[in-house]
Amino acid sequence: MARLTPEEVDALSREEFVRVFGGVYENSPWAAEAAWEERPFGGLEALERALERAVRRAPEERRLELIKAHPDLAGRAAVAGEITRESAREQSSAGLDRLTPEEHARFTRMNREYRERFGIPFIVCVREHTKESILATGERRLSSTRERELETALDEICKIARHRLREIVAPPEGEGA
Repeated sequence: MARLTPEEVDALSREEFVRVFGGVYENSPWAAEAAWEERPFGGLEALERALERAVRRAPEERRLELIKAHPDLAGRAAVAGEITRESAREQSSAGLDRLTPEEHARFTRMNREYRERFGIPFIVCVREHTKESILATGERRLSSTRERELETALDEICKIARHRLREIVAPPEGEGA
């Protein structure tokens, strides 16, 4: 699919906008619904900021639902093909769909320990990592606090969303992809 221009984004009806951008934040079309109110954006960066503001201004319960909407990395749902197309593509980009049995066991243990400690899935922008660096990051973050991990999860989710947006919206004239 060809990427949309900023002008095309600004011309989308609310329904079209939510259809196109509703999956940018994992299973959370409410973020796109809220961001649509800020049109016209005039460009990719303004759109990114509007979506992020919608997420960060949402009530705590809604932000927690967004965090919990993310699948475990290399988890059961991923193996069964029950995650969003975007998440599957992202996990594949880091090789999480091609783990050895030992690596899979390490991810399973790390995911379990993280959920037990913080009550949320371990979230990292896998496009910026290798499977080895994801595991190292997970191990390091296990020593954090729940409050810090909730903030870190939102930060990582916003990074994921920025990558997803850049696949949908063309960069400004003169900039690369």
